[in-house]
Amino acid sequence: MRYLLFFCACALLSSGVGAVELSDTYGTIQSPRFPDSYPSDTEVTWNMTVPVGFRIKLYFLHFDLEPSYLCEYDYAKVEAEGLVLGTFCGKESTDTEQAPGQQEILSPGPTMSLTFHSDFSNEERFTGFDAHYTAVDVDECMEQSDEDLICDHHCHNYISGFYCSCRFGYLLHTDNRTCKVECSDNLYTLRSGTISSSDFPNPYPKSSDCLYRIELEEGFSVTIIFDDSFDIEDHPEVTCPYDFLKIKAGRKEYGPICGEKSPGRIETGSNSVQILFHSDNSGENRGWKLSYVAAGNSCPVLQPPANGNIEPLQSAYTFKDQALITCNVGYHVLKDNLEMDAFQIECQKDGTWSNVVPTCKIVDCKAPRPLENGHVTFSTTNNRTTYQSSLQYSCQQPFYEMVPNITSAYTCEANGVWKNSELGTKIPTCQPVCGQPTRPLPGIIKRIIGGRNAEPGFFPWQVLIVVEDLSRVPEEKWFGGGALLSESWVLTAAHVLRSQRRGSRVIPVSKEHVTVYLGLHDVRNKMDAVNRTVEKIILHDDYDPKIYNHDIALVKLKGKVTLNMYVMPLCLPRLEHELEGPLPNTLGLVAGWGISNPNATVDEVISSGMRTLSDILQYVKLPVVLHAECKTSYESRSGNYSVTENMFCAGFYEGGKDTCLGDSGGAFIIQDPDTKRWVVQGLVSWGGPEECASKQVYGVYTKVSNYVDWLEENLAF
Repeated sequence: MRYLLFFCACALLSSGVGAVELSDTYGTIQSPRFPDSYPSDTEVTWNMTVPVGFRIKLYFLHFDLEPSYLCEYDYAKVEAEGLVLGTFCGKESTDTEQAPGQQEILSPGPTMSLTFHSDFSNEERFTGFDAHYTAVDVDECMEQSDEDLICDHHCHNYISGFYCSCRFGYLLHTDNRTCKVECSDNLYTLRSGTISSSDFPNPYPKSSDCLYRIELEEGFSVTIIFDDSFDIEDHPEVTCPYDFLKIKAGRKEYGPICGEKSPGRIETGSNSVQILFHSDNSGENRGWKLSYVAAGNSCPVLQPPANGNIEPLQSAYTFKDQALITCNVGYHVLKDNLEMDAFQIECQKDGTWSNVVPTCKIVDCKAPRPLENGHVTFSTTNNRTTYQSSLQYSCQQPFYEMVPNITSAYTCEANGVWKNSELGTKIPTCQPVCGQPTRPLPGIIKRIIGGRNAEPGFFPWQVLIVVEDLSRVPEEKWFGGGALLSESWVLTAAHVLRSQRRGSRVIPVSKEHVTVYLGLHDVRNKMDAVNRTVEKIILHDDYDPKIYNHDIALVKLKGKVTLNMYVMPLCLPRLEHELEGPLPNTLGLVAGWGISNPNATVDEVISSGMRTLSDILQYVKLPVVLHAECKTSYESRSGNYSVTENMFCAGFYEGGKDTCLGDSGGAFIIQDPDTKRWVVQGLVSWGGPEECASKQVYGVYTKVSNYVDWLEENLAF
């Protein structure tokens, strides 16, 4: 190796001038004969080349050349791309000469040359230099300036190169450096708006062609107003050669437009406008901004209807303007005989409205819902049913009462419904008044047996139940009493309606064989009474015909009865003290058409064709007997007698007052001391084998208070 170096040095020395090409990415360069003294009258150039994207870094580890003024004798010169990067001599820098020292010399590009020169003589021994070079990556991104941008937006460096990227919303141009926008499909269909170059007022994108289209319905005319801030690159001699705006409106064209003077206001006279904006690959101008408005033919000024409003109410309307017609509270828009909350009209391109302004009609709640067995009374004499009219409901007196008992009026509301402050849109009901006959009962009451006749209207709930089966031989015929509970239901004893046919099953008589008479006073005048056939008969499921336990039944009439002073219902126990049942010694009333002859037997009554029965309704006042006393009185007699907890007794120990055959099913009633209503507490059920009203024989009654739940459950159907 030393031989080769020596050989090369000799060759260089013999020629005096030489050049060496170096293409490696790093290497060492030494002066001839280094580290021995370099020869005189020698010039050698080393040309270094590295790959594109790199530059060359050169530095000296040893440097010792003959010093001279401005290095005119011996020197090492570094050059790149036609520029002298440095000329060095001596060993240390002085005022007249420069040594490289620790300096690193960088080339601007991938080439550099180092030239060594020595003159014809050296007065002293100088060892020359030992230099090293290496390829280093060029950071193009760091070296770009505002005047000379490598990338429009973002620059990314990598070994031996770089690449560009764009901000969101931009696209990289095919030159891989410029950022453009995709803006060829901007459509505006509203009647007003703003349009501007991308990023306005910041510089607009390069290398872009933007198309903005304003497309409105035929009949509109678009006006464009540019902002005063207007800056598009221009040229002092050539009209808009770089960037420009062009506007096309129908057959009219405007532009190209550029420079710093705003075009101001442009009346296009068209409903379709195209705005083209072109930019080249250079420039930093701020762009433009405009607003547009569209106007059409004017329509006549609108006047609100009586009791109505127009929104918006304007002094002028143009094509496509809309107006909403509404009415004041309590009024409806009336259009083509249809009532609605609002109606909208629109200004048409020919300058006419799409429809005439409708009228406002006062809200009509129409006729209120009828109240069965009641009346409607209007606050005005002409029975107005329009907004803010009022009315009141009332029931037919004295036979019906209002439930709930409201006193406030119903008012016609703005939404077209009748409304009450207490019930809202619901209406009350008229329910029959119970237990309050229009003719008060007299204070002195004698026994039915030999007792006093009832006056018409004393017992308006009293009914006569007649059972006749003429198809059987012998004919079956009997009757009993009962109490009216409502317009459709009658309460009686189960044994009155139990079939007389033999058998273990307890079944009711056929409803076709039963007739109920109401408002009856004299049985000889049944034609004057109200009569009803029967829809349904319900006997208590646990009725025991042997001991008459659970002796209670309900009869549903076919067709409601009309209440009057002779036909009114009786009250069921409702209040807490009423539900306890009758207390001992409490006086109650019983009415009926039963046997008035105390000595007549059942066989005599039947054989006489009921001629021994009372023609006129009779009534009696009886005290309730202590339950234990009643049970004792029947236990002392022979026979199957059982006074259960579902029964109570009434009568006098000494006899003389009692119910009798034919009174069965009639109501034992007690007047409530607080409400003064007559309440059914018992049903005539059975008695002893002796004659009616005998001494120590009490009448036995079904205790109704024990069956209130059963009654309410069945009365609901």
